[in-house]
Amino acid sequence: KTNAQTHDIVREGLQRSPLYTGVIEGVGPRYCPSLEDKIHRFADKNSHQVFIEPEGLQTNEIYPNGISTSLPFDIQYRFVRSIEGFANAQITRPGYAIEYDFFDPRDLKPTLETRFINGLFFCGQINGTTGYEEAGAQGLLAGANASLQVAGAEPFTLRRDESYIGVMVDDLITLGTTEPYRMFTSRAEYRLTLREDNADSRLTERGRNIGLVDDQRWRAFSEKREIIERERAMMKKHFVQPDSSAAKALAGHIEKPLSREYSMADLVLRPELSIGDVYSACELPCPRPDIAEQLEISARYSGYINRQEEEIERLRNSETTPIPAGFDYARVNGLSNEVLDKLASAKPETLGRAARVPGVTPAAISLLLVYLKKTGQLNSARAS
Repeated sequence: KTNAQTHDIVREGLQRSPLYTGVIEGVGPRYCPSLEDKIHRFADKNSHQVFIEPEGLQTNEIYPNGISTSLPFDIQYRFVRSIEGFANAQITRPGYAIEYDFFDPRDLKPTLETRFINGLFFCGQINGTTGYEEAGAQGLLAGANASLQVAGAEPFTLRRDESYIGVMVDDLITLGTTEPYRMFTSRAEYRLTLREDNADSRLTERGRNIGLVDDQRWRAFSEKREIIERERAMMKKHFVQPDSSAAKALAGHIEKPLSREYSMADLVLRPELSIGDVYSACELPCPRPDIAEQLEISARYSGYINRQEEEIERLRNSETTPIPAGFDYARVNGLSNEVLDKLASAKPETLGRAARVPGVTPAAISLLLVYLKKTGQLNSARAS
């Protein structure tokens, strides 16, 4: 970790840092501050952690994560060697800072195609994001849609309740961003259904429909889905009687012996029992780990998951209710000038996206829905 000497050396060089002299004016990623940022913003800290990351199996190079910097090379050389353990370190590639501009993502369609030039798709940092996963996810979506457009096929989009890609794209094209955007799980309102264990069940079929899932992967997914459905049905039908050998086997895991019959599905709901405990007590072979995990999570949290799915279904109608292209919001009586400006600027394609535009109230959405129904534009937009 850094020390007082390290910090003194960095402070000496601040006036030569592009980030502090105004040469670079852009806003950097909030969660990846430079060392000079850390020392300036957290002046009360005597040290900052440095994580030593090997660059590969065939090299002696290491990456010191935590001391990214825009300071000149001579300052970097001094402060690196001031860190304990780095007294004889050689810098093979010095740190540097770059400044990149971005295209306002509010001018993108949900497919990541620009609204201004047909056939031009943007992905990655140009959309105001930072991070490898964020860029890769956008590249996948933009690339798929570019290919589909060339083939004359329907565009491919993902909703907020379907994937984190859907959350990220909706955030970007609806809200825009004033700083490099990172995708955090906390940005999603449907985290109970957007789980790692069920990603394949949520998205594999959709990927298959547009040619992104090959036959081998599709067979593996179909087999897994069949096993899950079969095991889930069996767990609901297989009962454990209170005086059975299975009940006796479970007695050591629970506070009180079973007083009535329970299905395996009911037993998995008990926090003190794992799905492995239940299968073992019933003398049944437990499914492989990924299937067992999905069965256990879906059973144990079924009440919460069902509630969230009901909420998603209620909101889906407004989420997918289209707003006609080029719609004139000024024709809707009762909308404030602020709401008019925000909707005209955001150009939301659905009522769901319009509702998420900052400053647009539920009352404004109601007025808009009434107007679309009254003028018959709602049906025509759906038909188109």
